Amino acid sequence: MIADILTQTAPEAEFTRYLLCTILGCSAVTVALIKWARKKKIAQKIETAQTKRENKVKEMKKAVAQFKQQKPEEDGESIVALSLSELSEKLKNGSLSPDSVLYAYMEKAVEVNEELNCLTDFFHECQTELQELKKTEKKGLLYGIPVSLKECIDYKGHDSTIGISKRLDQPLLEDSVIVQVLKKQGAIPFVATNVPQTLICYDCSNPIYGQTRNPVNHKKSPGGSSGGEGALIGGGGSILGFGTDTGGSVRIPSGFSGICALKPTGNRLSNHGLSECLEGMKSFVSVTGPMARDVDSLALCMKALLCEDMFHLDPAVPPLPFNNEIYTSSSPLRIGYYESDGFLMPTPSARRAVAETRQLLQKAGHTLIPFSPPKMEYVFYELFLKGIAADAGTTLLDHLKGDIVDPSLESSMKIHRLPVWLKKIFAFVLKPLAPRIAKIYSAACGTGSVKNLWRLHADAQHYCREYIAEWKRLKLDVLLCPALCPAFTIGYPGQFLGGALLTGIFNILNFPAGFVPVTTVTQEDEEQLKHHKGHFDDAMDHFLRKAAEGGVGLPVAVQCVALPWQEELCLRFMKEVEQLNHKEKN
Repeated sequence: MIADILTQTAPEAEFTRYLLCTILGCSAVTVALIKWARKKKIAQKIETAQTKRENKVKEMKKAVAQFKQQKPEEDGESIVALSLSELSEKLKNGSLSPDSVLYAYMEKAVEVNEELNCLTDFFHECQTELQELKKTEKKGLLYGIPVSLKECIDYKGHDSTIGISKRLDQPLLEDSVIVQVLKKQGAIPFVATNVPQTLICYDCSNPIYGQTRNPVNHKKSPGGSSGGEGALIGGGGSILGFGTDTGGSVRIPSGFSGICALKPTGNRLSNHGLSECLEGMKSFVSVTGPMARDVDSLALCMKALLCEDMFHLDPAVPPLPFNNEIYTSSSPLRIGYYESDGFLMPTPSARRAVAETRQLLQKAGHTLIPFSPPKMEYVFYELFLKGIAADAGTTLLDHLKGDIVDPSLESSMKIHRLPVWLKKIFAFVLKPLAPRIAKIYSAACGTGSVKNLWRLHADAQHYCREYIAEWKRLKLDVLLCPALCPAFTIGYPGQFLGGALLTGIFNILNFPAGFVPVTTVTQEDEEQLKHHKGHFDDAMDHFLRKAAEGGVGLPVAVQCVALPWQEELCLRFMKEVEQLNHKEKN
C-alpha cells in the first residue's frame, strides 16, 4: 500500500520541483531583463546628454565664428589675458565692448574644454542677455563680465544633474538667487562646469560627462567638487566662476589648479537655488563661493554680490554690505599658524608653503604665533566622518539607486552598502591591525538615532566654542594653515576622504577660509615625499604619499582663515599673502 502511494506521489513531487525551478528560472530571467532594460535606458539617456553637450559646444563655436567674421580685428587672446579689474575698467570706459569679451571667453572656454573636459552646458541665452545689457544705462560692478557656474547652481531652463542620470531632462524653473544678482550686476553667465557624482567627492568625474583633467598636469585631478570650475579658470577659459563648498569644494580645486577661492561664512551669500544630495545635513555648513585668478577678483565679486538685490531676494542673508575699509587696511596683523594639525601631516610642499609664507609675513612686520588646532583626531572621526554619514549613507544610496555609480565613488559606496552590524564587526576586527581604518568603519555606522544626531550637533557647537576660545586667548586676527596640495593623481581623491579634513574643519566651524597659490612643487619636495610617513606611518599616510607622487611643477597654495562674518579680513589677509609672494618672486 505504501509503495502504491509513493508511486502515485512521485510524479507529483517531480512536477512540483519542475514547476518551482521554472518559476525561479523565469523570475531570474525577468529580473535580469529588467536590470538590462534599466541600464540600457540609462545608457541611452547618457548618450543623448553627451550628444546634447556636443551640440552646445558646436553652437558656441558657430557663434564665435560669426562674430569673428563681423569683427576680424578683435584680439581675443589679449582680452583673456587681462585681470578682472583691468577688464572691468575697460568695459566701463567703453574701450572694450561686452560682445568682444563674451566671444573671446566663449572661444577660450571651447579650447580649454577640448583639452580638459570641463564644460557640461552652454547657456545660449547669454547672447540675448548680451544685447539687453548693451541697452542699459546703469552699469553694475560686473558689467559685461562672463561668468561660469558649477553645474549644481540653478539656471532657468537647464538641468542640474550633479552627475546623476535620473536628474537629466528636468530643466529648472528659475535662476538661483546668486544668478539673479549676478545678472542684476551686469554679469553674463555663459557656461556650466563639471562636478563629481553626488558632489560628495573631491575628484571630478561622473557617468554622464566623464572625467575632468587638471590644467597643469592631465594625469592629475582638478579637485572637487567644483573641479570643472577650477579647471576652466585655471586653463584660462573663465575669469570668474562660482562653486559650492561643503568640505573644501571651492578651495581644493583652486589649490589643485593654481587659482584663488573664498569659502564665506554660511549665508553670507545666498544658498537659495542650489542642487545637492545631502540637503538637510546640518553637521557641515555648505556655502556658495567665488573662484578667480587673483584675490582682487574675489573682493570685487563680493562687493558686487553683497548688495540690496541679494538682501531683498533672500532675506535669510544678513544685510552686511562689503566693508572695503577692512579689505584695504594695512595695519599689522596677529597671525596664528600651523604646518600640521597633528592628525594628517600635509605633503612636504604644503608644509614648505606655510613655512615660507610665515617668514614673508614676519619680514613684513606682522606678528606670527604658533597655533595648535585642538583634538583633530576627535574632529575627524566624531564630527567630520560621522557628520557626513549620520544616516549611515542611506541618503546617498537612495540618490544612486538604479543608476550607474562612478568609479570615483565606488570605494565609499561599498562601505555605505554594508549593513550597520557588519560595519561594526569590521571596526572591531580592524581595531588592533589598522586602528584609523577601524574608526572609519565605526563612523560609517552613523548616529543611529535622532538623540545621537542632536548630540553630534551639540558636540560641534562645543568644539567651535573651544576653538574660538583658544583663538581669543592668543588674540589672533587670522590664521595661516596648510592647503590640500599638490593635486592628486586621478582616481585617488575618491578613496581618501581624510584629505578633506584640512578644509572641512572650517565648514564645521563655519569660518571664512580661502586658498592662495604661493609656490610650486620642487624636485626636492618630491624627494622628501618619497620618505613621507606622516604622524602614524600607516595606510592613510602611505596613501597620501602615493596620491601626491609625480607633482613637480604643480601649484601649491596656503589656506587663510578668519572668524565668522569677517570675509573682508580674510580677503585682506589673502591679498597680503599674494602681494608678498609676488614681490618675493619678482
